[in-house]
Amino acid sequence: MLDIGISKLMLVAGIALVVIGPERLPKVARMAGTLLGRAQRYVADVKAEVNRSMELDELNKVRREFETAARDVGQSVSSSLDSATGQINAALSGPGSTGTDDDGAPTYEPYEWDSSPAVPTYVHPRKKWRVKRGAIPQWYKQREGVRRHVQSGAARVARFRPPRRSV
Repeated sequence: MLDIGISKLMLVAGIALVVIGPERLPKVARMAGTLLGRAQRYVADVKAEVNRSMELDELNKVRREFETAARDVGQSVSSSLDSATGQINAALSGPGSTGTDDDGAPTYEPYEWDSSPAVPTYVHPRKKWRVKRGAIPQWYKQREGVRRHVQSGAARVARFRPPRRSV
């Protein structure tokens, strides 16, 4: 790294004061500060992008591992289910595969399981909001000042306008 101490900074500041001049030195220092800030923000953005890409790669790796594990579990479950279904079908079919066996007892056909789950359907709750609203007695609505009819703004103003006095 750069080995810059206080003495070297003072030397650079003195040379800048002589070369640039005291009038333009504050503008140059401000410009150098803004450029340094931009460079630091750019470096921070690049670091953040690299970190995000590394995390994304790690997440993709974990996702792939999880998918393969889930696929393996699914295959093992389906294979064990198939073998159990085959054993049950073989036990049910017995020595004679159709009709009756040697003793005259009926044999059973292998049962095909329906693996598709029943999909629930949406049932509307059918709320009776009109009935509930109409259940409030008229005398209560009138006492509490609940509006029972739609009325325009002009009609409402005309309704509550004080009567005119004739002189």
